Amino acid sequence: MNYREDGLARRLGRFARVSAGLTGVIARGAARSFGGTGLISAENAADLTAVLGSLRGPVMKVAQFMATFPGLLPPDVAAPLLSLQANAPPMGPAFVRRRMQAELGPHWEQRFKTFERNAVAAASLGQVHRAVAKNGRLLACKLQYPNMGAAVQSDVRQLKAALRVQRGIDSTIDTREIGEEIAARLAEELDYHREAAHMRLYRIILEDAPEIVVPEPFKPLSTKRLLTMTWLEGQPILEFTQASQRARNSAAAALFKAWWRPFAHYGVIHGDPHLGNYTVRSHGGINLLDYGCVRTFTPSFVEGVIGLYRALQKRDDGLAAKSYRAWGVERLTRDMVDTLNMWARFIFTPLLDDRVRLVDDGVPAAEYGLRQANEVHAKLKALGGIKPPREFVFMDRAAIGLGGALIRLGARLNFHKLFEEEIVDFDVSALARRQRTAFKNAGVPLPEGV
Repeated sequence: MNYREDGLARRLGRFARVSAGLTGVIARGAARSFGGTGLISAENAADLTAVLGSLRGPVMKVAQFMATFPGLLPPDVAAPLLSLQANAPPMGPAFVRRRMQAELGPHWEQRFKTFERNAVAAASLGQVHRAVAKNGRLLACKLQYPNMGAAVQSDVRQLKAALRVQRGIDSTIDTREIGEEIAARLAEELDYHREAAHMRLYRIILEDAPEIVVPEPFKPLSTKRLLTMTWLEGQPILEFTQASQRARNSAAAALFKAWWRPFAHYGVIHGDPHLGNYTVRSHGGINLLDYGCVRTFTPSFVEGVIGLYRALQKRDDGLAAKSYRAWGVERLTRDMVDTLNMWARFIFTPLLDDRVRLVDDGVPAAEYGLRQANEVHAKLKALGGIKPPREFVFMDRAAIGLGGALIRLGARLNFHKLFEEEIVDFDVSALARRQRTAFKNAGVPLPEGV
């Protein structure tokens, strides 16, 4: 079998595994639905989570995206998907040798002082190896799994097919733009040249924030599918939850700034809220890792987000409607504005509340947001549904992911004051100028329409 045939076999094999797994879940769900429990319900949530968690690749991320939208999946299905992680073990040393040789040539090991063939971390699209440069500098080498391009195409086709089924069952949320947005961002994640440019961009954006450290890409040892960068020592957030309240608050404040400052000042967000993408530094502050999923917004969209925050603050429905209208929301009746404000208020409440508090304000994590999501979905359905703007996919996902990280840390902060610090003297024209300059200096092309 030649390489091309072998690649086709892998693509067909993956398609079959994803299809068989999801088809089995749907079939079991359909059988349960005849008994009145619904096509996708708590009874088969465990099935769905097990199928997706066992597959290396983007299908796991797709499930997490869908789980962040209010009412798109039942709460008892969304909850396990939000915490879904890759269960697949890292590829072994033989794979590493072949992949590194393909990226850096037959004498690739001679370009490092040392290179550890056993991965220190494995994710959905690739795995990370520790290495030492010739000059003694510690490095992290992110190596992409083979055939990920085909895997993305296959999983996106599966996603779009699943969304068509979902729209047939419940058309409350028109998911066509959601599918297109996820497809576009997943395709970008495969390009490690682009990720290196995003890393340079964030180093520019956060250069005056010493509490947030961004790795430096190492171009001589990087390719489109191998990204080499400086190694940053840090403690995983999940291992930091028993630290002192003061230490957890400090890490949470840095994490908050790492998310909101790029958005409010440059129109970009770190769109992957996976807890493994943040580590806590031994002397305070955080490391911000993984720049495969960075979403850029127009200055006018950022202006709309801040305008919506001000509208909720002033209880000004007319100002809120201005933001929704600018984002392309159709059939903007008074009832629709009220319903959208319910979800917006859920997202913004910690920022509107001028006091020291927990993000979830003591509500059990399993219940946080579920009541609002159910109520919003029911009201949207009664109003004939909605087609969310594409920008909402990653805005919503990242905001919920950030909230989840802050909840895990048990942070007690005045989030209102932290947010006001980031948007004080906001000027949309100044943002546009900063955005153009920073993107040019980092070598990141501005997306069409920005």
